[in-house]
Amino acid sequence: MAAAVPIQDDELLGKAYDSRLMRRLLRYLRPYRALMALAFGLIFATAALQLVPTLLFQQAIDRVIVPKTPGELPLILAGYLGVLVLSFIARYGQNYVVQIIGQRVMYDIRLAIFSHLQRQSLAYFDRNPVGKMMSRLTNDVDALNELLSSGVVSIAADLLTLVGIAVAMLLLDWRLGLLALITLPLLYWISQWFQTWMRRTYREQRIRLAKVNAFLQENLSGMLVLQLFNREARQAQAFDTLNRDVLDANIEATRAFALFFPIVNFAAALSLALLVWFGANSILAGTITFGVLYAIIRFTDQAFEPIRDLAEKYNIMQAAMAAAERIFLLLDEPVAIHDPAAPLVLTDVRGDIEFRHVDFAYNPGEPILRDVSFHIPAGTSVALVGATGAGKTSIISLLGRFYDVQGGAILIDGVDVRRVRQADLRRHIGVVLQDPVLFSGTLAANIRLLDERISDEQIRHAAEFVNAAGFIDRLPDGYSHAVKERGSNLSVGQRQLLAFARAIAFNPAVMLVMDEATSSVDTETEALIQDALEKLMRGRTSIIIAHRLSTIRHVDRIIVLHKGRVVEEGTHDALMAKGDFYYRLYQLQYQDQETPAGPGGDTKRRLQGQPR
Repeated sequence: MAAAVPIQDDELLGKAYDSRLMRRLLRYLRPYRALMALAFGLIFATAALQLVPTLLFQQAIDRVIVPKTPGELPLILAGYLGVLVLSFIARYGQNYVVQIIGQRVMYDIRLAIFSHLQRQSLAYFDRNPVGKMMSRLTNDVDALNELLSSGVVSIAADLLTLVGIAVAMLLLDWRLGLLALITLPLLYWISQWFQTWMRRTYREQRIRLAKVNAFLQENLSGMLVLQLFNREARQAQAFDTLNRDVLDANIEATRAFALFFPIVNFAAALSLALLVWFGANSILAGTITFGVLYAIIRFTDQAFEPIRDLAEKYNIMQAAMAAAERIFLLLDEPVAIHDPAAPLVLTDVRGDIEFRHVDFAYNPGEPILRDVSFHIPAGTSVALVGATGAGKTSIISLLGRFYDVQGGAILIDGVDVRRVRQADLRRHIGVVLQDPVLFSGTLAANIRLLDERISDEQIRHAAEFVNAAGFIDRLPDGYSHAVKERGSNLSVGQRQLLAFARAIAFNPAVMLVMDEATSSVDTETEALIQDALEKLMRGRTSIIIAHRLSTIRHVDRIIVLHKGRVVEEGTHDALMAKGDFYYRLYQLQYQDQETPAGPGGDTKRRLQGQPR
């Protein structure tokens, strides 16, 4: 369990700035061009206003303090206060507009990801864990928001400030200005070296932290097994190894920061020392004023502030580029199942189903269904039986076109399902799973699933029809009762009855049912579920995935699957009389409960659909 976790796209690490990714991100900014123009206008105004206080102080020194003439002081102070007010307004507007743009772009990206995921086939979700997709919608989108609100905007503001400072210093005195800027090429080289170092350490941090997270998730979810087998000490030792790797990576990052900041501060101090030395000589020589020297020193200190922030901004850019890479990899994942260009419309669906020489495999070279053919007339009921892995559930998934067949065809009322829009096809198919899926909300919302065409009266009728009204009416708030995540505050039987009510409310022509849900409920609830099941199937084409053979004696026909092939078809009595696959399945399942007299013979104890 402590084995290394393979590096996947969670550990992707590109450049701190990737022009290809930025071009794709800019597409999401196009609808907000006007806001972007306003934001950059405010950024430019903020950068310009940052220069004014230093210039005002320079004027105060040269025109008021040194000559000791206070006449212009009120005017300079008024200008200073005015600049502070304007700077406050500009900075507030900049932050507000940039955040608005970032939030709207994040809204669009989240919507694009969710819409793309909804179009994916079940094969995509078989390959990708839910946690990974949740991370794209939350952590990675937040990282992009940081890029827009803190990374790109701050860098743009810093660059404008640096350009403005350089121009102001050169205009004040070009010689001292050049002297102040002389250390910038050295700092550029140092920053490039730092970025290379941080890139390596950042990746190591992500990879090692991913291993720790995977180890924690696996061990916390399997704590029962660990404690039963007394593996706590062994796993603690394994975790200590992984945790120490994370510690080492973080110390390496700390070492980089600890070295980078003193170098920047040393360069800043060196520039100030040179300015004081040459500036003092220039003042004594009468070539510059004391105010000019003060302004250039102050501007130099301002110029080093964005350089000191480089490490934080680099991390933001690095994380955002990696997040963008992962998001676009997800959005670029092709949709495997498409609607036809000219779809046929299913009207007045009767529910006649035909599988015609169907071949299917989840993975190439590993066939699940082989030349499967059968016909289910409209309004009849069929049970699919067979050992685990025989292909029963695959037939259900193919009928709803959650996967596409590799060979043959599946027809409903004589129409190939691939020639129909997926939404139109699934509108006529109802599914009751052995583990019913409920959503947070009310009982009524779970029955209608946000389809406002289903009235409250239809909801109540559906619940009464499948015996769910009994427990609903006993709840203090009835159909408005709040359902917690996945229906955790309801029993298994209650969730199953709600799933039946949902199926009835949508009134499909074809009903697909998994029978295993009744295996873990009490006898009374099982009786209600069995009665609801019979009502669901009445007058509809029904397919039951049968795990317990005692529940399917009432169906019109049984189809027996073995290793992906149809090996037998017929009624329960006919298949028992044949004494082949079905007979052996039945005998294996109930050998402890009854003793068959032989193929087709009576049994000493007949179950006749009774619950176990």
